[in-house]
Amino acid sequence: MEKTALICGSYAFDSIMVFHDQFKNHILPDKVHMLNVSFLVPTMRKEFGGCGGNIAYNLHLLGANSIPMATVGEDFTPYMNWMEKHHMNTTHMKVVKDSYTGQAFITTDMDDNQITAFHPGAMSNSHENKVSDVSVADIGIVSPDGRDGMIEHAKQFADAEIPFIFDPGQGMPMFSGEELITFIEQATYVAVNDYESQMLQDKT
Repeated sequence: MEKTALICGSYAFDSIMVFHDQFKNHILPDKVHMLNVSFLVPTMRKEFGGCGGNIAYNLHLLGANSIPMATVGEDFTPYMNWMEKHHMNTTHMKVVKDSYTGQAFITTDMDDNQITAFHPGAMSNSHENKVSDVSVADIGIVSPDGRDGMIEHAKQFADAEIPFIFDPGQGMPMFSGEELITFIEQATYVAVNDYESQMLQDKT
């Protein structure tokens, strides 16, 4: 019998821009206390992203039965259409009224330095979704999402005795050392890269 993976995590639109120069040539070090800069970015692309979105799609490509669960904004329609076109499960994508889907605006210069602005939007409502809303889940993942949602989904997986992966990623700074230890104790697996591993050790 095929196993089902419940993916709790963010969905976002990523606007990725390239500045054909170096930031350092346009930022005056003695004026950073009154910074007011504008970068011309002739190169731009918009991608369907988000941690939960990336995980669910890649599992789908591998032929796994993945169920994404996320809160998204009223602007999510193009992303939803894309998911449906690729035959992905959209049952537990909850649209939050009067809210935007998460948005990342990333500008990269010629030295690969980046300036990123992130608007969480509907992601902050992720706690409104419950693990129990899914009838069958053999394994889960708690990836970067709204803070309350990550805490509640981890507890819900643990209480339901569903094994899950804790993937803190860029969400790690939201949590104290004690909170991270709770996640680790609840989780069956923890997934981090080298940098995140060191940060996790330092915070705990």
